[in-house]
Amino acid sequence: MRALSIAATGMQAQQTNVEVIANNLANMNTTGYKQQRAEFQDLLYQNVEQPGAQTSDSGTVLPSGIQLGAGVRTAAVARIMSQGDLSSTSNPYDLAIQGAGYFHITMPDGTDAYTRAGNFALSPEGQIVTDKGYTVAPGIAVPSNATSVTVNAQGQVQATIPGQTAQQTLGQLELVRFPNEGGLSAQGDNLFTETASSGSPQAGVPGATGYGTIQQGFLETSNVNPVEEITSLITAQRAYEMNSKVVTAADDMLQTTSRMGGS
Repeated sequence: MRALSIAATGMQAQQTNVEVIANNLANMNTTGYKQQRAEFQDLLYQNVEQPGAQTSDSGTVLPSGIQLGAGVRTAAVARIMSQGDLSSTSNPYDLAIQGAGYFHITMPDGTDAYTRAGNFALSPEGQIVTDKGYTVAPGIAVPSNATSVTVNAQGQVQATIPGQTAQQTLGQLELVRFPNEGGLSAQGDNLFTETASSGSPQAGVPGATGYGTIQQGFLETSNVNPVEEITSLITAQRAYEMNSKVVTAADDMLQTTSRMGGS
């Protein structure tokens, strides 16, 4: 009975939906996390009678036909790249991006990664690094005798050195954009990597046209809306239950058919 397999695809789809919602809720407090959304497509149809097929020699056609669906499939789990709120921390190495762009991270093996999570710190050598110790490109070192570090909205890093009146410029942070941010591959640890779908990275100075600005002493919070997620969770749970009812109904119908054959 086709209804059994159709309902099974519906249950699988809603299970995927709940898993995505669970991951969103689990990352409500993850710095720079972007909400995910499961997207679905209907499966191929069996055309018992094709819509528009000719029904007589005079040219009349079927207005709708008979198309029997085969269920649903997961088409994608898309990422919603809207801006998260900025939370004040007063930590000089906490940097938030207000607007578009990613921080460029150099991995230990020399490859590139990208992140919106700006909870940075200093390495033993004084370089600005991620919480995993990965270098924030272009590799800016802070002198050990610096009394304060300032990062302005344009990403210029400056330090106050004892005995010097003017601040010393240490380097310039850059932001990176992609033609298709949704095509980035999530690697965990708040890091993304480039794929053929994302397009090539395009570097620019913070505050330039199309690029966000840097806010020192702030972190970008997750853009997950817990009220929306709980509502979606209830909807997904009810949809799963309704598909399970179809399985039960189809099974009852099969039992009725088998009893007819036995009698």
